[in-house]
Amino acid sequence: MDTHEYINGEITVIWQPQKCIHSAVCVKTLPKVYNPKARPWLKPENATPSELKNQIDLCPSGALSYKFNTEK
Repeated sequence: MDTHEYINGEITVIWQPQKCIHSAVCVKTLPKVYNPKARPWLKPENATPSELKNQIDLCPSGALSYKFNTEK
């Protein structure tokens, strides 16, 4: 499955376009991060990791997920 990863410090946003149902919850919740007309369309640096996590938890299709980055 095709996935795209976008890193913002301690969190990585994972987008799986095949799962997206285009409900636009992401765009409505964090318009400074998600802009379907821009390339790249997802700019995680425009929100805090906490804001990203809270928004991603609202994604109805599961197309957006996240993982926490850890230092090794």
